[in-house]
Amino acid sequence: MKMFVISDNVDTQMGLRLAGIEGVVVHDIDALKLALDSVFADKSIGILLLTSVVFDLDRETLLDLKLNRTEPLIVEISDRHKSHEVQSMIDATISKIIGKVV
Repeated sequence: MKMFVISDNVDTQMGLRLAGIEGVVVHDIDALKLALDSVFADKSIGILLLTSVVFDLDRETLLDLKLNRTEPLIVEISDRHKSHEVQSMIDATISKIIGKVV
């Protein structure tokens, strides 16, 4: 089972490639759809990593795929440009689950 990354920047894609994870760089929704079609056709890919910027290109569709597809496992990752927002993403997720914490 392989991992694959769809990134919005070459730095993230190349860094993960050095770790043995292949991937592509996309900048628009059409390129994202083509990359997703390719990933879903490859049954050897078990985990799909998407950077936050890529996830934001079509968040609604990707969340639907994440919740309703059994394979591959779809994971949103922060890259160097979004890493400062990780805490706010965690806070927002917790707030959605349990409500606003004072």
